Amino acid sequence: MDHTLLHLSQEFKTELDNILNYWKTNIIDLNFGGFVGQIAEGELINPGAEKGSVLNARILWSFSAAYNFNGDLQVLSLAQYGFQYIKEHFIDTKYGGAYWSLDHTGMPQDRKKQIYAIAFTIYGLSEYYVATGDNEALDLAIALFRDIELHSFDLVDGGYFEAFAENWDQVPDLRLSQKDANEKKTMNTHLHILEAYTTLYKIWPDEHLKNQIIGLLGVFSKHIINTDGHLDLFFDEKWNRKSSEISYGHDIEASWLLLEAAEMIEHQELISHFRSMAIKIAEASADGMDEEAMIYEYSPVDNHRNDDKHWWVQAEAMVGFLNAFELSKNQVFFELFDKLWNYTKKQIVDHQNGEWFWGRKADGSLMAKQDKAGLWKCPYHNSRACMEIISRLRRLEID
Repeated sequence: MDHTLLHLSQEFKTELDNILNYWKTNIIDLNFGGFVGQIAEGELINPGAEKGSVLNARILWSFSAAYNFNGDLQVLSLAQYGFQYIKEHFIDTKYGGAYWSLDHTGMPQDRKKQIYAIAFTIYGLSEYYVATGDNEALDLAIALFRDIELHSFDLVDGGYFEAFAENWDQVPDLRLSQKDANEKKTMNTHLHILEAYTTLYKIWPDEHLKNQIIGLLGVFSKHIINTDGHLDLFFDEKWNRKSSEISYGHDIEASWLLLEAAEMIEHQELISHFRSMAIKIAEASADGMDEEAMIYEYSPVDNHRNDDKHWWVQAEAMVGFLNAFELSKNQVFFELFDKLWNYTKKQIVDHQNGEWFWGRKADGSLMAKQDKAGLWKCPYHNSRACMEIISRLRRLEID
């Protein structure tokens, strides 16, 4: 087993280096500054693509986390570059918050305040502060936290509302993407607020922030995690469920992020609860495994399975199942992790051009017209998976 763990660690270290090298080499916008908004299928850079706040925040997080993980000064330099661009272009100095997107020249294009995107900006800024100790990044992260709490937190029913206009007025379209339901509260946004607040707490152990993390964990326990271990996706303001689809990737991602949050605030009762929930959610998520990897989602209403295999789902599933193995020592979870890695390195990693493909369809063909970099395609899921897995494998070697 130790030999296997050592070999796996080296494979993931090599893959982390490959992912980072791709982004270091390809993502800088030499014409207009910042990072390019899209690298389309065929490695085609679109110089006129809009620049998304989620992509930029995730790049900042990935480069910062990579420096914190391995001390690579080149990625630290790129993190500094990314921080300056976010600070100068994405932060709304008039109304607070961060814009959803810029045009290719760096001017605001979509000025809406999507809480999901602001949460990721906090996440990136907080990890950057860990890397640099730059108090300006910490101050920005705290200011964004206060913006979310002031404008988005539901004082009546708990949780957070999805989106607002530039000046924080109400907007009719709350959707994060066109495939989402237009509902006031979503699992996805709450998961990533929690993720951001967890990292912010690491550098700013504020009591109000801690209480909000506890509240978020309570929201997941009370409203989002179903009795079968799956997570519901969309809700109205009163937490009435508005969807029935199962998103296997979000399930397994939540399994370890919820526990990480409880551990960060050192809340023993919540740690115990979410250790158990991590295993229960992982068991439920295993329903999404076919003979090769994890499928995208399932709709019980019409018994429809979306058998596409997305890059981010495989990344999060590897971490989630390895986490469940750490907690339970159930060999089934390690076998699922190993199966996913075997599939990913053969079918998802782009060995010719670098980085990972968006995904493959049920018949094994590549999903068409999908970005290598874009509003949603980024180095966050796969670089984080590599770092998380290396750390967990090291712990297992010691055990």
